[in-house]
Amino acid sequence: MEQIEQLKEQLKKQEKLASLGLLSAGIAHEIQNPLNFVINFSKMSDKLLKDLTEIVEDHKDKLPDDDREEMEDIMTDLKENMAKIVEHGERAIDIIQGILLVSRGKENEYRPTDICKLVKEYVWLSYHAMRANRKGFNLAIHESYDTTMPPMTVIPQDLSRAVLNVMNNACYTVWKKAQAADESYRPKISVSVGSQDGNLLISIADNGEGMTDEVKQRLYENFFTTKPVGQGTGLGMGIIRDIIENKHEGTISFDSVEGEGTTFTFTIPIRK
Repeated sequence: MEQIEQLKEQLKKQEKLASLGLLSAGIAHEIQNPLNFVINFSKMSDKLLKDLTEIVEDHKDKLPDDDREEMEDIMTDLKENMAKIVEHGERAIDIIQGILLVSRGKENEYRPTDICKLVKEYVWLSYHAMRANRKGFNLAIHESYDTTMPPMTVIPQDLSRAVLNVMNNACYTVWKKAQAADESYRPKISVSVGSQDGNLLISIADNGEGMTDEVKQRLYENFFTTKPVGQGTGLGMGIIRDIIENKHEGTISFDSVEGEGTTFTFTIPIRK
């Protein structure tokens, strides 16, 4: 009876997640259009600013030195601001497209994918989500990406879920350790993407709490979680294992020392 009640609770959570998924897809679709306007008008404003710069340059001899220098400083600041608006607007568009890909993507659809871009996007998405939910918390993220790798054929919406789940767990464990550690502790997560011997390698390492022997043995057990009630379903690692081992015919391995941290590595054969 206890197991049945647990399953009922898990089903309720899954229904809520499904509803949230539909809501997120709808919001993402609606946000995409105004974001495109922001980006396009920023680019147009940048072109106008260049025209203004040329006009000022042509008439700089007619301007007092102080006024000319002030105008040049203002135009430099405006140009930098425009570049930042475009950069972060395009980043937001990438996130939205990722959400829409998950919601509309065909099941098990393999697509050529920029793996470094995908991993980086979801690493930082997880980080910002953690920061939003844990006020005042911060951590250092060390990244190493082999940007020379060509696009690789994977199921992007599934691989992104695997990266996001592991990154969420890494963020949680360094946050939890920080609650009890002294001021000398510096939360850190290291992410690397590369290839070796015909395989894609994705590694996410943290210096969090590490795992006990019991957790290691039960890691992929459905509904097993070390998080408080309401914060973990106990399904994440099983989903990750299915994505990496069954859908991508790869392997997932981990190395963990209790009290020191954990490293997860995805090894996926490169599909031609």
